[in-house]
Amino acid sequence: QVQLQESGGDSVQSGGSLRLSCVASVYTYSKYCMGWFRQAPGKERGWAAAFDSDGSTSYSDSVRGRFTISQDNAKNTLYLQMNNLKPEDTAMYYCAAPVVCVLHWYKPPLRHTVWGQGTQVTVSS
Repeated sequence: QVQLQESGGDSVQSGGSLRLSCVASVYTYSKYCMGWFRQAPGKERGWAAAFDSDGSTSYSDSVRGRFTISQDNAKNTLYLQMNNLKPEDTAMYYCAAPVVCVLHWYKPPLRHTVWGQGTQVTVSS
């Protein structure tokens, strides 16, 4: 069964750090084409950080320089290190992987994508 399971969300103060984890089933995990999305209340879900089909990493402008995406292939785990958190980072964070790995898979319109259940990050000022 295809599964993605996030963890690590918490409530922190502005300027703090968190590390999110996403454990994937063997059928879902890939060295490429996995990423993190986020959805704030009243807003659409959007991409934050991702591994692309060519192995490169991509970050949205709002998180570049503060967030780092990484992987542990031996553990089938994707991470998101979040530093210098801001109140506008408050959101539900989702791990995701496309069914078909293509370049720029994380950009809309998204093709068939597998999602985790999400983990909440709350940043207070």
